[in-house]
Amino acid sequence: MSRAIAILTAGILLAGCAQKGGAAEPAQTPHGYVEGAEETAEPQLRLVLSDGETGQAHVLDPVTGRTTKLPAAKVRAIEGTGRYAFLTTAQGTLQVIDSGGWTVDHGDHVHYYRAPARDLGTIAGRPPYEVTGDAAITAVRSGDGTVTLLDRTRLDRGERAETGRLTADAVVPYGERLLVAQDGAVQVRPRTGEPGSEVGTCADPAGTAVTRRGVVLGCADGALLVTERNGTFESEKIRYPRGTTEAGRARAFLHRPGSSTLAAKAGDQGVWVLDVTAATWRLLRTGPVLAVNATGDDTPVLSLTRDGVLRAHDPRTGKQTARTKLLTAPAATAAIHVDTARAYVNDPAAKAVHEIDYNDGLRRARTLTTDLAPAHLTETGR
Repeated sequence: MSRAIAILTAGILLAGCAQKGGAAEPAQTPHGYVEGAEETAEPQLRLVLSDGETGQAHVLDPVTGRTTKLPAAKVRAIEGTGRYAFLTTAQGTLQVIDSGGWTVDHGDHVHYYRAPARDLGTIAGRPPYEVTGDAAITAVRSGDGTVTLLDRTRLDRGERAETGRLTADAVVPYGERLLVAQDGAVQVRPRTGEPGSEVGTCADPAGTAVTRRGVVLGCADGALLVTERNGTFESEKIRYPRGTTEAGRARAFLHRPGSSTLAAKAGDQGVWVLDVTAATWRLLRTGPVLAVNATGDDTPVLSLTRDGVLRAHDPRTGKQTARTKLLTAPAATAAIHVDTARAYVNDPAAKAVHEIDYNDGLRRARTLTTDLAPAHLTETGR
């Protein structure tokens, strides 16, 4: 995009945020303003990577192809939640990184911002960690079940401020409340974490996802869908097809933010596709997979098999629609991350990240080469 067009587009965005009935006063703070950040006309996506040899963390800008080294080394896992990346270190702590790219959604329009990436320190706990959050609260669950609640507004200002602690098998901020699964029950609790009212049951919870339809929690017998309307919470169990075994159940859900079609590994059988709207499961018998993701409600489900082949399946019919040989030396830590137009797959052996146009027969749009072997990957800025 040319500079003139970018300036014009940014102007239109700001004008669209002015109050109806007249121009905004020059002295007023623009709607959506974020102190210390630059507003842009396009999403500021970032890829946070860690080197498989040294564990050194980097941020890769997919627009420029440039990488920036982060003050984080010996990284063993990476998880992302929109703006932030959470890095599990060899010492067992969780390092919080502001990636420097984020989106502010006002419903009828959005704002895109960028700022320098920064280190926000570490949280003590025990791996594996699970991080969930919304615009108000970030919940960090440690492997011992301890959940630390962080004030998101203060996190955006560079402060790690705890608002509470609790113990849970799973926790998801949703609808100005917390959904907390513990001892087979799911409760709706206040943001401070005190006990609340039961909304459903979920034995052995594993995996969560926030969709347009509500929150999904993976349970031993299927998925529990929790919805909220005008402050009232309800739940529905979406049970597995008959014959599903413990080894074949879903334990982690992946999807494009905003969509209601989820993908998960199905043990050694292949891939589960959970259509939240239709309340149905579909099993894609691909055999064992290294990574999966769902790109949208009417766009492909992606899977990377152990032979290094990336596959696309129709989420409604399960039919394979495309395949491409992508990795020459597949890695157990390979991941697929998706946004509204592209998928990104890390390739440690080639020291690269592949950018895939999943709507064009899995066409390889670009290969972003790096100076590191990207063993772990997450996408931020959405």
